[in-house]
Amino acid sequence: MRDELWSRAIKKTKESGAVMQIWTDQNPQGFSSRQYGERERTFVDFEGLALIQIERGGRSQDDKTSDTIKP
Repeated sequence: MRDELWSRAIKKTKESGAVMQIWTDQNPQGFSSRQYGERERTFVDFEGLALIQIERGGRSQDDKTSDTIKP
């Protein structure tokens, strides 16, 4: 269900906009997330913790998508 909602949300953003999905998970922080699109805030991994980084004066487009899910 989560992946289906994610696919639908990405389709609705088209070429502009951004989507963030966060859900509870069994990891030290208690959640996982993924993001898509242009955004000012992105999750960055800092020694195993997902922290928010704010891009000043611009928006991040690193690979257009990012997540805290580890394969």
